[in-house]
Amino acid sequence: MRSNLLKRGFLSLIVTQFFGAANDNILKGILVFMVIDGAWQGHLGTGGQGIVGICFSLPFILLSGYAGQFADRHSKQWVTMLVKLIEIPIAFVALVGFWTGNLWVTLASLVLLTSQSAFFGPAKYGMIPEVVAEGDLSRANGAINMMTNIAVILGTLVSGMISDRYSPQPDPSGGPAREPMLWLPGAAMVGVAVLGLAAALAIPRLKPGDPGLKYDPNPFSTYIFAFREMLKTPLFMVTMAWGYFYLLAGLALLIVPEYTTVLAVSREEAAMLLGVLAVAIGLGCAAAGLISGHRIEPRLIPVGGAGITLFCALLALAPPAVYGTSPTFRVLLSNVSFLIFGCGFFSGFYIIPLQALLQKLSPRDERGRFLGTANCVSFGFFTLASLIYWMIRPLFGTQPQDVFLVSAVLMAGGTLFFLWRLRHTAFRKGMS
Repeated sequence: MRSNLLKRGFLSLIVTQFFGAANDNILKGILVFMVIDGAWQGHLGTGGQGIVGICFSLPFILLSGYAGQFADRHSKQWVTMLVKLIEIPIAFVALVGFWTGNLWVTLASLVLLTSQSAFFGPAKYGMIPEVVAEGDLSRANGAINMMTNIAVILGTLVSGMISDRYSPQPDPSGGPAREPMLWLPGAAMVGVAVLGLAAALAIPRLKPGDPGLKYDPNPFSTYIFAFREMLKTPLFMVTMAWGYFYLLAGLALLIVPEYTTVLAVSREEAAMLLGVLAVAIGLGCAAAGLISGHRIEPRLIPVGGAGITLFCALLALAPPAVYGTSPTFRVLLSNVSFLIFGCGFFSGFYIIPLQALLQKLSPRDERGRFLGTANCVSFGFFTLASLIYWMIRPLFGTQPQDVFLVSAVLMAGGTLFFLWRLRHTAFRKGMS
């Protein structure tokens, strides 16, 4: 079977997604660092990055239903072009927020950015089966997740570097602090948004899935319809298992930035840990895609769940330590970095088979709505993670890394539950 992964349509989609993911992580990353120990420290209280997480995920819950209908009604290529065009003025709103030091304008720009991303999600994932052969779905998902996580790496690292320049930390040697570069966050976002639009221009035209679709104004009716259809097949539990991963991912993304205080390092160094996590997830996704080949291999899911559980537990129980004095390598060579890598790598084994099953089991003419509903589920779990973190973070005092033990318990219980519920389905054997 000839692969379509190197054709223009799929490559252009990967590059477009790359810049979109990078911009999301630049904005969210800077906001998280600013509310932990930067320009807006204390404005949202202890664990205030949970509020940032809610602002990030809530638009996906409210808009994914509309987004799925929109993706089915129109060409997914046209939808992609539209959202990438809208991203540019949103970046200018962020520029104004950062320049004026207004937290609320900047949070509003995050809500706007994730709103346009909510409309890109169903079009993006629904486009994959239209530009690659069915036998390439696992590898295509592995490739796009790997590239997405490379974007997360770069976006996260850039957010750490920009944060240190936007709101410089005191010089440890007692020297004068650097002059704040108030223009830098917004300028970076505008540049990345323009590159994303340029990449989207190269995606070939695609036919609408259901051009006669009539929009339902109720944003939740799409979810209700999709859930009713999903309940007739294993697709419902596959969707829940896929979405559940984002509960754990959401907690991890809120814990790791706090290693600035746990390890007494800079924001740029803490951002390296998020980069390690993203590299590991990307490599895990690529490995899962290669192992699956032209098949969907659900047997990788319990392997992934067990690995995530183990490494989350170790992150909570093993005393964090850095080795050496070099700012570049001391965090990368720490035991924390190694454990985060293990957690991320096994995440790829968990999510790739589930993502491929979602696409394979969704009807073509309703794929946008089904994937929009799946998107809503995943960000529902992400929002739940933000709420949980915001509520329990004060209980852990100066040991925020202990929240990883909560993640380990949740992952162990969730994996066992989903394996039990899907024990009589094709979940346990490879699917071609």
